[in-house]
Amino acid sequence: MNWVDGAILVGMLVGTAACMLLVQRYASVPARVNCNDVAGFIFAAVGAFYAVLVAFVVIVVWENTSTARATTFEEADELAGVYWMSRQMPLPEGAQLEGLTLSYAHAVVNTEWQQMTGHHSDPAATALMYQVRDTALAFQPNDNRESTIYQNLVQHVDGLASKRRARLNLIADCVPPLLWAALIAGAVVTIAFTFLFGLSNTWVHLMMVLSLAGLIGLSLIAIKEMNYPFDGANSVKSTAFEVFLARLPPPR
Repeated sequence: MNWVDGAILVGMLVGTAACMLLVQRYASVPARVNCNDVAGFIFAAVGAFYAVLVAFVVIVVWENTSTARATTFEEADELAGVYWMSRQMPLPEGAQLEGLTLSYAHAVVNTEWQQMTGHHSDPAATALMYQVRDTALAFQPNDNRESTIYQNLVQHVDGLASKRRARLNLIADCVPPLLWAALIAGAVVTIAFTFLFGLSNTWVHLMMVLSLAGLIGLSLIAIKEMNYPFDGANSVKSTAFEVFLARLPPPR
């Protein structure tokens, strides 16, 4: 949780406490006690609906982050496949393709990953992807062994391009503005319903309301942090490509 999340949570709790104290001051407890039964019935329905909504959004953003993480490892695996096939190719084609795979990995780790936090991709990494594909398709096998290498190479290049597209398709927020509006409105309505209950002990009532507000606030912050898979506390890192680069053999 960063300072922005902390400020949101504190502001939410302070606002809730202020509203609760205003209700306690201007709406008498006996008048609200008479509404406890009806308010409790409606609050149960509202709370259940909001809990389902929050649970649905949490599952969606968590699965989106898991998909993004799995996609990066699959892309790195395909890149490793291209790299190892390039080392089986004859010179100079093999050395050229080997260098392009390494340049692509470095571009993704050093440049594109930082740009992805701002919902952008790196044009230079895209250009390197095109060069990898063109170099691989330009290879002309001379015997059965090279034909096998070529077939495997094309398969890995197609997989690399596909997984890159899948990763770049995820550089957008998972929760749309309309759903955010529903989450925030639902939080306001759910917390506001707790003001309608009448308790003789103001401070006990306040602690109960703040506990609910804190739980809802933490849930919304968790959704915010997981909303975009490549930024936030639970962001997907470039670990897969870093592992690939760390385990390379000496150059030919």
